[in-house]
Amino acid sequence: MQITFEMNIQQAFAQNCIEVLKDDSSIIGLAAAGSWITNEIDQFSDLDLVLVTKEKITHDKNLMLTYAKRLGHFLSGFTGEHVGEPRVLICLYDSPLLHVDIKFVTLEEFAYRIENPVILLDTDNQLQKIIEHTHYNFPYPDYQWIEDRFWIWVHYALLKIGRGELTEALDFMGFMRMVVLGPLLHIKNENLPRGVRKVETQITKNDFADLKATIPSYDRKSLLESLSKAIEIYRNLRVQLFSSEIQFQQETELRVMQYFEEIKQMNDH
Repeated sequence: MQITFEMNIQQAFAQNCIEVLKDDSSIIGLAAAGSWITNEIDQFSDLDLVLVTKEKITHDKNLMLTYAKRLGHFLSGFTGEHVGEPRVLICLYDSPLLHVDIKFVTLEEFAYRIENPVILLDTDNQLQKIIEHTHYNFPYPDYQWIEDRFWIWVHYALLKIGRGELTEALDFMGFMRMVVLGPLLHIKNENLPRGVRKVETQITKNDFADLKATIPSYDRKSLLESLSKAIEIYRNLRVQLFSSEIQFQQETELRVMQYFEEIKQMNDH
């Protein structure tokens, strides 16, 4: 008996990609990453694809676009330099409307990965062999790197609040959540440190309540309170997560917190 099921739009798109690429001699394989791996795809998910080509093509955006345009009703796309990955073509397709990230790599580059993708197309079983004989490595934050920067970042935020550049200070708080607080809270909750992604459901209610308290309104007092909360969260996480090898920037921390009080007093008056 043949079992049939209704594919979601991401699966349907991927299936079409397989049909388009399976006889292309320039293609070694195709894999799906991201939420496909954990079976968490829903109607709001994008599709992360890894396209493995025999020859390196990421030196030429037009070549990347040529492949992308074959895969569906292509609307537009751009390369991912803004996220540090120029090998990714970020695309929007229509019929149905779907966001698709296509990472173009060679077989050698496929070995260096942050997760094990689900193989969709694999000529000569080459992708499977690489997965079996190499290990992926998801990047974790460098705690010393964070500590060396954190207090200088706090000082920067205080300068903006003190001058009245509240919009920039608001943006800074988002940066702080994305780069420091989100990843560390994810690690505390035994998740991969993916910024603030899915913090609503993947960290404890208490941790999420603390993180929400770092979201300020457009107001000096609110910004200072949110920044103070961010410092409190960071100090607690630092004790819980950092090893004794991490050198705390105690002198910088002390001086910046003194300056925090100066800015707070200015706000009180």
